[in-house]
Amino acid sequence: MALVIPDFVKPLLAHPVAIFGGGVSGRGVRMLIGSLGGQGVIFDRQGVDGAITEFRGAAASTHHLVVYSPGFPPTHPWIAEARAAGAVCLSELDFASLFWRGSLIAITGTNGKTTLTEFLTHALRSIGRDACATGNIGFSFSRLVLERDGGAPDSIAVCEVSSFQAETLRYFRADAALWTNFAEDHLERHGTMEEYFQSKWRLFERTVGGHVFAGASVQRYAEKFGQTLPAEAQVATEDQPGDVLLRGTVFAHYPQQENFILAAAWWRSHGLREAALYAAAQSFSLGEHRLARVAVKNGVTWWNDSKATNFHAVEAAVAGFAAPVILIAGGKSKGGDAGAFVSRLVPHVKHAFLIGETRNVLAMFAGASGLSHTVCVNLSEAVRLAATIAVAGDNILLSPGFSSFDQFQSYEDRGRQFVALVNSVGAAVV
Repeated sequence: MALVIPDFVKPLLAHPVAIFGGGVSGRGVRMLIGSLGGQGVIFDRQGVDGAITEFRGAAASTHHLVVYSPGFPPTHPWIAEARAAGAVCLSELDFASLFWRGSLIAITGTNGKTTLTEFLTHALRSIGRDACATGNIGFSFSRLVLERDGGAPDSIAVCEVSSFQAETLRYFRADAALWTNFAEDHLERHGTMEEYFQSKWRLFERTVGGHVFAGASVQRYAEKFGQTLPAEAQVATEDQPGDVLLRGTVFAHYPQQENFILAAAWWRSHGLREAALYAAAQSFSLGEHRLARVAVKNGVTWWNDSKATNFHAVEAAVAGFAAPVILIAGGKSKGGDAGAFVSRLVPHVKHAFLIGETRNVLAMFAGASGLSHTVCVNLSEAVRLAATIAVAGDNILLSPGFSSFDQFQSYEDRGRQFVALVNSVGAAVV
Protein backbone atom coordinates (compact mmCIF):
# COMPACT_ATOMS: atom_id res chain seq x y z
CA MET A 1 0.00 0.00 0.00
CA ALA A 2 1.40 3.40 -1.03
CA LEU A 3 2.00 6.07 1.55
CA VAL A 4 -0.89 8.53 1.86
CA ILE A 5 0.27 12.14 1.58
CA PRO A 6 -1.77 14.67 3.58
CA ASP A 7 -3.33 17.35 1.38
CA PHE A 8 -1.39 20.20 2.97
CA VAL A 9 1.92 18.43 2.30
CA LYS A 10 1.37 17.78 -1.43
CA PRO A 11 2.06 21.34 -2.68
CA LEU A 12 5.07 21.59 -0.35
CA LEU A 13 6.65 18.53 -2.00
CA ALA A 14 6.41 20.22 -5.41
CA HIS A 15 9.52 22.17 -4.37
CA PRO A 16 12.83 20.82 -3.07
CA VAL A 17 12.58 20.10 0.66
CA ALA A 18 15.34 21.48 2.89
CA ILE A 19 16.59 18.95 5.44
CA PHE A 20 18.59 20.32 8.33
CA GLY A 21 21.13 17.79 9.61
CA GLY A 22 22.95 15.04 7.75
CA GLY A 23 22.86 12.38 10.46
CA VAL A 24 20.53 9.43 11.02
CA SER A 25 17.38 11.58 11.06
CA GLY A 26 18.32 13.66 8.03
CA ARG A 27 19.23 10.68 5.88
CA GLY A 28 15.98 8.95 6.84
CA VAL A 29 13.96 12.04 5.87
CA ARG A 30 15.70 12.31 2.50
CA MET A 31 14.87 8.68 1.66
CA LEU A 32 11.26 9.12 2.78
CA ILE A 33 10.83 12.27 0.71
CA GLY A 34 12.30 10.48 -2.29
CA SER A 35 9.73 7.70 -1.92
CA LEU A 36 7.00 10.36 -1.92
CA GLY A 37 8.21 11.67 -5.27
CA GLY A 38 9.93 14.72 -3.82
CA GLN A 39 13.52 15.91 -3.64
CA GLY A 40 15.34 16.40 -0.36
CA VAL A 41 18.36 18.69 -0.03
CA ILE A 42 20.50 18.28 3.09
CA PHE A 43 22.03 21.27 4.86
CA ASP A 44 24.69 20.55 7.46
CA ARG A 45 27.50 22.81 8.67
CA GLN A 46 29.85 19.81 8.74
CA GLY A 47 29.32 19.28 5.01
CA VAL A 48 28.83 15.52 5.46
CA ASP A 49 28.24 13.57 2.24
CA GLY A 50 28.25 16.73 0.17
CA ALA A 51 25.66 18.57 2.27
CA ILE A 52 25.28 22.31 1.73
CA THR A 53 26.92 24.16 4.62
CA GLU A 54 24.93 27.42 4.60
CA PHE A 55 21.22 28.25 4.50
CA ARG A 56 20.41 31.83 3.63
CA GLY A 57 19.30 34.13 0.84
CA ALA A 58 18.27 32.29 -2.30
CA ALA A 59 18.50 28.91 -0.58
CA ALA A 60 15.96 29.98 2.02
CA SER A 61 13.46 31.24 -0.55
CA THR A 62 13.71 28.05 -2.64
CA HIS A 63 12.24 25.69 -0.06
CA HIS A 64 8.62 25.70 1.04
CA LEU A 65 9.13 22.86 3.54
CA VAL A 66 11.94 22.39 6.05
CA VAL A 67 12.39 19.21 8.07
CA TYR A 68 14.95 19.49 10.85
CA SER A 69 16.85 16.99 12.99
CA PRO A 70 16.75 16.96 16.82
CA GLY A 71 20.12 18.71 16.99
CA PHE A 72 18.53 21.92 15.69
CA PRO A 73 16.91 23.93 18.51
CA PRO A 74 13.79 25.94 17.60
CA THR A 75 15.87 29.13 17.97
CA HIS A 76 18.45 28.04 15.38
CA PRO A 77 19.12 30.85 12.87
CA TRP A 78 18.45 28.56 9.90
CA ILE A 79 14.96 27.78 11.22
CA ALA A 80 14.35 31.48 11.83
CA GLU A 81 15.50 32.22 8.27
CA ALA A 82 13.18 29.56 6.84
CA ARG A 83 10.16 30.79 8.78
CA ALA A 84 10.85 34.37 7.75
CA ALA A 85 10.79 33.17 4.14
CA GLY A 86 7.39 31.55 4.70
CA ALA A 87 8.47 27.91 4.85
CA VAL A 88 6.65 25.29 6.91
CA CYS A 89 9.14 23.94 9.47
CA LEU A 90 8.61 20.49 10.99
CA SER A 91 10.79 18.25 13.11
CA GLU A 92 11.74 14.85 11.68
CA LEU A 93 9.46 13.09 14.16
CA ASP A 94 6.52 15.32 13.28
CA PHE A 95 7.03 14.87 9.56
CA ALA A 96 7.33 11.08 9.72
CA SER A 97 4.25 10.76 11.95
CA LEU A 98 2.10 12.20 9.17
CA PHE A 99 2.52 8.93 7.23
CA TRP A 100 2.22 6.31 9.99
CA ARG A 101 -0.99 4.24 9.91
CA GLY A 102 -0.40 2.05 12.95
CA SER A 103 -0.57 2.82 16.66
CA LEU A 104 2.22 4.57 18.53
CA ILE A 105 3.61 4.21 22.05
CA ALA A 106 5.91 7.08 23.03
CA ILE A 107 8.67 6.61 25.60
CA THR A 108 10.61 9.41 27.29
CA GLY A 109 12.63 10.04 30.44
CA THR A 110 15.96 11.41 31.55
CA ASN A 111 17.23 7.84 31.86
CA GLY A 112 15.91 4.40 30.98
CA LYS A 113 13.97 5.37 27.87
CA THR A 114 16.10 3.32 25.46
CA THR A 115 15.89 0.20 27.63
CA LEU A 116 12.13 0.63 28.10
CA THR A 117 11.65 1.14 24.35
CA GLU A 118 13.64 -1.99 23.55
CA PHE A 119 11.99 -4.08 26.25
CA LEU A 120 8.40 -3.14 25.42
CA THR A 121 9.10 -3.90 21.76
CA HIS A 122 10.63 -7.25 22.73
CA ALA A 123 7.66 -8.09 24.99
CA LEU A 124 5.07 -7.20 22.35
CA ARG A 125 6.86 -9.28 19.73
CA SER A 126 6.98 -12.19 22.16
CA ILE A 127 3.16 -12.33 22.13
CA GLY A 128 2.97 -12.05 18.35
CA ARG A 129 2.38 -8.32 17.98
CA ASP A 130 3.89 -6.41 15.05
CA ALA A 131 6.03 -3.99 17.06
CA CYS A 132 9.07 -1.95 16.02
CA ALA A 133 11.43 0.23 18.09
CA THR A 134 12.14 3.62 16.54
CA GLY A 135 12.87 7.28 17.24
CA ASN A 136 15.78 8.46 19.36
CA ILE A 137 17.25 4.97 19.38
CA GLY A 138 19.39 5.12 16.26
CA PHE A 139 16.56 4.10 13.89
CA SER A 140 14.58 7.15 12.82
CA PHE A 141 10.80 7.21 12.53
CA SER A 142 11.21 8.32 8.91
CA ARG A 143 13.22 5.20 8.17
CA LEU A 144 10.61 2.98 9.85
CA VAL A 145 7.77 4.63 7.91
CA LEU A 146 9.68 4.10 4.67
CA GLU A 147 10.67 0.49 5.31
CA ARG A 148 7.21 -0.51 6.57
CA ASP A 149 5.34 1.50 3.92
CA GLY A 150 3.53 3.45 6.62
CA GLY A 151 2.78 0.37 8.69
CA ALA A 152 -0.41 -1.67 8.88
CA PRO A 153 -3.30 -0.56 11.12
CA ASP A 154 -2.26 -3.20 13.68
CA SER A 155 1.44 -2.25 13.60
CA ILE A 156 2.88 -0.69 16.75
CA ALA A 157 5.69 1.86 16.69
CA VAL A 158 7.41 2.03 20.09
CA CYS A 159 9.05 5.41 19.76
CA GLU A 160 11.76 6.81 22.02
CA VAL A 161 11.32 10.57 22.20
CA SER A 162 13.96 12.92 23.58
CA SER A 163 13.26 16.39 24.94
CA PHE A 164 14.88 17.78 21.78
CA GLN A 165 12.26 15.95 19.72
CA ALA A 166 9.28 16.63 21.96
CA GLU A 167 9.59 20.39 22.38
CA THR A 168 8.22 21.41 18.95
CA LEU A 169 5.72 18.64 18.17
CA ARG A 170 2.64 19.76 16.20
CA TYR A 171 1.21 16.76 14.30
CA PHE A 172 2.69 13.82 16.20
CA ARG A 173 0.05 11.82 18.10
CA ALA A 174 0.72 8.98 20.54
CA ASP A 175 -1.81 6.40 21.67
CA ALA A 176 0.09 6.13 24.97
CA ALA A 177 3.11 7.79 26.55
CA LEU A 178 5.40 6.44 29.27
CA TRP A 179 7.76 8.82 31.13
CA THR A 180 10.29 6.95 33.26
CA ASN A 181 11.94 9.63 35.39
CA PHE A 182 13.13 13.23 35.44
CA ALA A 183 16.48 14.62 36.59
CA GLU A 184 19.01 17.30 35.69
CA ASP A 185 20.16 17.07 32.05
CA HIS A 186 20.41 19.03 28.80
CA LEU A 187 20.47 22.42 30.51
CA GLU A 188 22.90 23.66 27.87
CA ARG A 189 19.89 23.61 25.51
CA HIS A 190 16.83 24.09 27.71
CA GLY A 191 18.34 26.58 30.14
CA THR A 192 16.33 25.64 33.24
CA MET A 193 14.88 22.51 34.77
CA GLU A 194 11.37 23.86 34.20
CA GLU A 195 11.99 24.43 30.50
CA TYR A 196 13.47 20.94 30.22
CA PHE A 197 10.42 19.48 31.99
CA GLN A 198 7.93 21.38 29.85
CA SER A 199 9.63 20.19 26.66
CA LYS A 200 8.97 16.60 27.72
CA TRP A 201 5.49 17.43 28.99
CA ARG A 202 4.68 18.37 25.40
CA LEU A 203 4.69 14.65 24.66
CA PHE A 204 1.91 14.04 27.18
CA GLU A 205 -0.08 16.81 25.53
CA ARG A 206 0.22 14.97 22.20
CA THR A 207 -1.15 11.71 23.63
CA VAL A 208 -4.64 10.75 22.46
CA GLY A 209 -7.10 10.15 25.28
CA GLY A 210 -4.59 10.93 27.99
CA HIS A 211 -3.22 7.37 28.26
CA VAL A 212 -0.07 8.46 30.07
CA PHE A 213 2.11 6.81 32.72
CA ALA A 214 4.61 8.74 34.84
CA GLY A 215 7.28 7.57 37.27
CA ALA A 216 7.57 8.94 40.80
CA SER A 217 10.16 11.64 40.06
CA VAL A 218 8.04 12.90 37.15
CA GLN A 219 5.09 13.23 39.52
CA ARG A 220 7.12 15.35 41.93
CA TYR A 221 8.27 17.73 39.23
CA ALA A 222 4.78 17.93 37.69
CA GLU A 223 3.48 19.20 41.01
CA LYS A 224 6.41 21.61 41.34
CA PHE A 225 5.84 23.08 37.89
CA GLY A 226 2.05 23.28 38.08
CA GLN A 227 1.06 20.38 35.84
CA THR A 228 -1.69 17.95 36.76
CA LEU A 229 -1.46 14.20 36.27
CA PRO A 230 -4.56 12.00 36.45
CA ALA A 231 -4.49 9.49 39.30
CA GLU A 232 -4.27 6.54 36.92
CA ALA A 233 -1.11 8.03 35.36
CA GLN A 234 0.81 8.05 38.64
CA VAL A 235 2.92 4.91 38.87
CA ALA A 236 4.84 4.10 42.08
CA THR A 237 8.28 3.40 40.64
CA GLU A 238 10.61 4.23 43.53
CA ASP A 239 11.50 2.27 46.68
CA GLN A 240 9.43 -0.73 45.62
CA PRO A 241 10.20 -4.15 47.12
CA GLY A 242 12.11 -6.67 45.07
CA ASP A 243 10.03 -8.87 42.80
CA VAL A 244 10.87 -12.56 43.07
CA LEU A 245 9.62 -13.10 39.52
CA LEU A 246 12.35 -10.76 38.23
CA ARG A 247 15.24 -12.64 39.81
CA GLY A 248 17.93 -13.40 37.27
CA THR A 249 16.70 -10.70 34.87
CA VAL A 250 18.16 -7.26 34.13
CA PHE A 251 15.16 -5.79 36.00
CA ALA A 252 15.91 -7.45 39.34
CA HIS A 253 17.37 -4.26 40.83
CA TYR A 254 17.21 -0.50 40.42
CA PRO A 255 17.53 1.47 38.22
CA GLN A 256 16.23 -1.13 35.74
CA GLN A 257 13.37 -2.22 38.01
CA GLU A 258 11.79 1.19 37.38
CA ASN A 259 11.61 0.42 33.65
CA PHE A 260 9.82 -2.87 34.25
CA ILE A 261 7.30 -1.23 36.60
CA LEU A 262 6.41 1.35 33.91
CA ALA A 263 6.12 -1.34 31.25
CA ALA A 264 3.88 -3.41 33.55
CA ALA A 265 1.58 -0.44 34.18
CA TRP A 266 0.97 -0.01 30.45
CA TRP A 267 0.74 -3.79 29.92
CA ARG A 268 -1.97 -4.22 32.56
CA SER A 269 -3.93 -1.23 31.24
CA HIS A 270 -4.27 -3.06 27.94
CA GLY A 271 -5.46 -6.29 29.54
CA LEU A 272 -2.40 -8.27 28.51
CA ARG A 273 -1.27 -11.31 30.52
CA GLU A 274 1.36 -10.41 33.13
CA ALA A 275 2.88 -13.88 32.84
CA ALA A 276 3.88 -13.03 29.27
CA LEU A 277 5.60 -9.83 30.37
CA TYR A 278 7.59 -11.68 33.05
CA ALA A 279 8.55 -14.30 30.48
CA ALA A 280 9.77 -11.54 28.17
CA ALA A 281 11.88 -10.11 31.03
CA GLN A 282 13.62 -13.47 31.38
CA SER A 283 14.71 -13.46 27.73
CA PHE A 284 15.59 -9.76 27.48
CA SER A 285 19.16 -8.48 27.53
CA LEU A 286 20.42 -4.91 27.77
CA GLY A 287 22.01 -3.12 24.84
CA GLU A 288 25.70 -2.33 24.83
CA HIS A 289 27.34 0.30 27.05
CA ARG A 290 24.70 0.11 29.79
CA LEU A 291 26.48 -0.92 33.00
CA ALA A 292 27.88 -4.02 31.32
CA ARG A 293 30.66 -6.10 32.85
CA VAL A 294 33.65 -6.06 30.50
CA ALA A 295 36.12 -8.35 32.26
CA VAL A 296 37.59 -9.49 35.57
CA LYS A 297 41.34 -9.09 35.69
CA ASN A 298 43.49 -9.92 38.69
CA GLY A 299 40.35 -9.87 40.81
CA VAL A 300 39.33 -6.41 39.56
CA THR A 301 36.01 -6.08 37.73
CA TRP A 302 35.73 -3.56 34.87
CA TRP A 303 32.35 -2.07 33.92
CA ASN A 304 31.29 -0.16 30.80
CA ASP A 305 28.49 2.36 31.41
CA SER A 306 29.37 4.75 28.58
CA LYS A 307 25.69 5.50 27.93
CA ALA A 308 25.54 7.30 31.30
CA THR A 309 25.67 10.83 29.91
CA ASN A 310 24.06 12.68 32.83
CA PHE A 311 24.47 12.97 36.58
CA HIS A 312 21.39 10.92 37.46
CA ALA A 313 22.64 7.92 35.48
CA VAL A 314 26.07 7.95 37.16
CA GLU A 315 24.58 8.26 40.62
CA ALA A 316 22.26 5.32 39.97
CA ALA A 317 25.21 3.25 38.73
CA VAL A 318 27.58 3.89 41.65
CA ALA A 319 24.79 3.41 44.20
CA GLY A 320 24.31 -0.14 42.91
CA PHE A 321 27.72 -1.32 44.14
CA ALA A 322 28.21 -2.63 47.66
CA ALA A 323 31.52 -0.76 48.09
CA PRO A 324 32.96 2.48 46.68
CA VAL A 325 34.11 2.19 43.07
CA ILE A 326 37.04 3.50 41.08
CA LEU A 327 35.25 5.85 38.69
CA ILE A 328 36.26 7.15 35.27
CA ALA A 329 34.15 10.22 34.51
CA GLY A 330 34.05 13.42 32.49
CA GLY A 331 33.32 14.61 28.98
CA LYS A 332 31.55 17.46 27.22
CA SER A 333 29.40 19.59 29.51
CA LYS A 334 25.62 19.66 29.16
CA GLY A 335 25.13 22.21 31.92
CA GLY A 336 23.91 21.51 35.45
CA ASP A 337 25.42 21.78 38.91
CA ALA A 338 28.66 19.81 38.61
CA GLY A 339 29.73 20.75 42.14
CA ALA A 340 26.63 19.22 43.71
CA PHE A 341 27.06 16.16 41.48
CA VAL A 342 30.63 15.58 42.69
CA SER A 343 29.66 16.02 46.34
CA ARG A 344 26.95 13.36 45.95
CA LEU A 345 29.51 10.94 44.54
CA VAL A 346 31.86 11.14 47.53
CA PRO A 347 30.34 8.27 49.60
CA HIS A 348 30.31 5.96 46.56
CA VAL A 349 33.70 6.62 44.92
CA LYS A 350 37.08 5.41 46.14
CA HIS A 351 39.03 7.37 43.52
CA ALA A 352 37.98 9.27 40.39
CA PHE A 353 39.95 9.49 37.16
CA LEU A 354 38.72 12.58 35.31
CA ILE A 355 38.79 12.95 31.53
CA GLY A 356 37.49 15.17 28.77
CA GLU A 357 36.47 18.80 28.53
CA THR A 358 35.15 18.90 32.10
CA ARG A 359 38.14 17.21 33.80
CA ASN A 360 39.61 20.36 35.34
CA VAL A 361 36.27 21.68 36.58
CA LEU A 362 35.47 18.30 38.11
CA ALA A 363 38.93 18.22 39.70
CA MET A 364 38.27 21.58 41.35
CA PHE A 365 35.01 20.33 42.86
CA ALA A 366 36.58 16.99 43.81
CA GLY A 367 39.31 18.84 45.70
CA ALA A 368 36.73 20.94 47.53
CA SER A 369 34.68 17.84 48.42
CA GLY A 370 37.62 15.74 49.54
CA LEU A 371 37.18 13.21 46.73
CA SER A 372 40.43 11.46 45.82
CA HIS A 373 41.03 12.07 42.12
CA THR A 374 43.47 12.21 39.20
CA VAL A 375 43.19 14.41 36.10
CA CYS A 376 43.94 12.44 32.92
CA VAL A 377 44.75 13.55 29.38
CA ASN A 378 42.49 10.93 27.84
CA LEU A 379 40.63 7.67 28.40
CA SER A 380 43.71 5.59 27.66
CA GLU A 381 45.62 7.22 30.50
CA ALA A 382 42.64 6.84 32.84
CA VAL A 383 42.40 3.09 32.16
CA ARG A 384 46.14 2.61 32.59
CA LEU A 385 46.29 4.51 35.88
CA ALA A 386 43.11 2.90 37.24
CA ALA A 387 44.66 -0.52 36.65
CA THR A 388 47.72 0.45 38.68
CA ILE A 389 45.82 1.43 41.85
CA ALA A 390 43.08 -1.22 41.80
CA VAL A 391 43.32 -4.23 44.09
CA ALA A 392 41.42 -7.51 44.05
CA GLY A 393 37.77 -6.90 44.85
CA ASP A 394 37.68 -3.41 43.34
CA ASN A 395 35.23 -2.34 40.64
CA ILE A 396 36.47 0.08 37.96
CA LEU A 397 33.54 1.85 36.34
CA LEU A 398 33.40 4.00 33.23
CA SER A 399 30.30 6.09 33.89
CA PRO A 400 31.11 9.50 32.40
CA GLY A 401 28.11 11.66 33.33
CA PHE A 402 28.71 13.87 30.31
CA SER A 403 28.39 13.85 26.53
CA SER A 404 31.05 12.04 24.51
CA PHE A 405 31.44 14.61 21.76
CA ASP A 406 34.59 16.27 23.06
CA GLN A 407 36.88 13.28 22.42
CA PHE A 408 34.69 10.66 20.75
CA GLN A 409 32.19 10.30 17.91
CA SER A 410 29.44 8.98 20.20
CA TYR A 411 28.88 7.21 23.51
CA GLU A 412 29.11 3.95 21.54
CA ASP A 413 32.54 4.96 20.24
CA ARG A 414 33.61 5.85 23.78
CA GLY A 415 32.39 2.51 25.10
CA ARG A 416 34.05 0.50 22.34
CA GLN A 417 37.37 2.27 22.94
CA PHE A 418 37.06 1.58 26.66
CA VAL A 419 36.44 -2.13 26.07
CA ALA A 420 39.47 -2.31 23.76
CA LEU A 421 41.65 -0.56 26.34
CA VAL A 422 40.46 -2.85 29.13
CA ASN A 423 41.14 -5.91 27.00
CA SER A 424 44.70 -4.70 26.51
CA VAL A 425 45.33 -4.53 30.26
CA GLY A 426 47.06 -7.79 31.20
CA ALA A 427 45.41 -11.17 30.76
CA ALA A 428 41.82 -11.84 31.70
CA VAL A 429 41.17 -14.26 34.51
CA VAL A 430 37.39 -14.47 34.15
